[in-house]
Amino acid sequence: MDNVTGIKNPNFSLTQLGINDEKHQYWNLTPEELVEHSIKKGMGVLADSGALKINTGKFTGRSPMDRFIVKDDITAEKVDWGDINFSFEAKKFDILYNKITNYFKGKDLYIKDGYACADENYRLNVRLVAEYPWSSQFLHNMFLRPSKDELSKAQPDWNILCAPGFMANPEIDGTRQENFAIINFTKKTIIIGGTGYTGEIKKGIFSVLNFILPTERNVLSMHCSSNVGEEGDTAVFFGLSGTGKTTLSADPNRPLIGDDEHGWSDEGVFNFEGGCYAKAIDLSAEKEPQIWNAIKHGAILENTIFKDGTREVDFENTDITQNTRVSYPIHHIDNALPISKAGIPKNIFFLTCDAFGVLPPISKLTKEQAMYHFISGYTAKVAGTEVGIKEPKTAFSACFGAPFLPLHPTKYAEMLGEKMTMYNTNVWLVNTGWTGGEYGVGSRMKLRYTRAMITAALNGQLDNVKFIEHPVFGVLIPTTCPEVPDSVLNPRDTWNDATAYDAKANDLARKFNNNFKQFESQANKEILSAAPKVVVSA
Repeated sequence: MDNVTGIKNPNFSLTQLGINDEKHQYWNLTPEELVEHSIKKGMGVLADSGALKINTGKFTGRSPMDRFIVKDDITAEKVDWGDINFSFEAKKFDILYNKITNYFKGKDLYIKDGYACADENYRLNVRLVAEYPWSSQFLHNMFLRPSKDELSKAQPDWNILCAPGFMANPEIDGTRQENFAIINFTKKTIIIGGTGYTGEIKKGIFSVLNFILPTERNVLSMHCSSNVGEEGDTAVFFGLSGTGKTTLSADPNRPLIGDDEHGWSDEGVFNFEGGCYAKAIDLSAEKEPQIWNAIKHGAILENTIFKDGTREVDFENTDITQNTRVSYPIHHIDNALPISKAGIPKNIFFLTCDAFGVLPPISKLTKEQAMYHFISGYTAKVAGTEVGIKEPKTAFSACFGAPFLPLHPTKYAEMLGEKMTMYNTNVWLVNTGWTGGEYGVGSRMKLRYTRAMITAALNGQLDNVKFIEHPVFGVLIPTTCPEVPDSVLNPRDTWNDATAYDAKANDLARKFNNNFKQFESQANKEILSAAPKVVVSA
């Protein structure tokens, strides 16, 4: 086996995966070694920060229409098949799998062992076999890292075969186009082809955990960030892009548990990952100092561009994509919690950037409202966030992570409601968007006010204040909050024209209700009771 380099389990061979006649096997190389391989192969260069800069090729983001789940005895009755979870035939998976292993012949292969879930009770061992060294480095950055002793005994629960250079034949292979990412729960294998976008690796395993943890382990899987206070009080932050999830969970007084994927068990919250995969567009030391400082040797910059004549990244440049990214191990964050797990969450925050200026800057939700808003996963997009958007547009993503949910969203929402009741957890809706009018009329809520409101909720300073009920959405609005003017707490009071506010609130309520129609058939009465009520003026 003189073609094998690195630390591996001597009792395991790639032939057990059907992989034969590869050129060289590089097992569990260090980040330094993987960087060297990427540079020597012409696949990357070093930025002035020491990070490896790579280009993922044609695909600079996930391709949700080309992500499939094999339909078989395990998944047929449990997966929520439809516009998100596309089915794939088991026989065609086997054929495509064999094509990939044949494609690997004569190639250098980079094998990396890692695991998901910081709580040992739920650990999922993952092995990646990849044709690119930076794919292996990405797994090292993003997954939890076994010790050298563990690597020498590693036995994967799941395997990922990643072949960006392999193109499927849609007419023969059953894919939609040349690229694909296919999950097989029976064979505990993910195959990825035709795309070099590293996020397919990360989100493939996230989708796996979103299936097995709720159905087999009574763990609520969550697309969220999380931190913990000095008193051990855990907080969880949900929010779609642009709502401030990363910014607001990065609190210097509260160590970070993780920034994207977590589980909530009967013991507490634990991070699925060992790293961060942050957006890099418009990044600066002033706006995101923790991310900025994390971009150093060991980090991977994706699809960024250097400033002319330098190796300094131009973070404002979108010539390749707006979805520029950086991955790095979580220990690159100074304030990261070393064990990546903490206790039962005391407070949960649903973050939304409401560009219509309707929702309160902070409000408390009942269990029923929490389940409803969890399923809705609302925010709004404004001009400049995406090509073609010229005015505010609603965006709904079930459970704040619809593309990664194999089960029906009501399953996750019901688990949330049960845990809220069991542990007396508070859920808050926080609007980081507009006040005093919609986008173009009002202004963005001041970040210092949002931070003060979240701090007050965390410290229990809102527990005994007076609340009033929003007439349309029914959420409870505090009438006072430390360090925040009372005048900004009730959004209706911030508008010059209260009648115009009422009309806009009714309009947003209709958008919520129209979106929720797709979930009504499987939502229980508790959830349905929390829908906003359109108020008909006299």
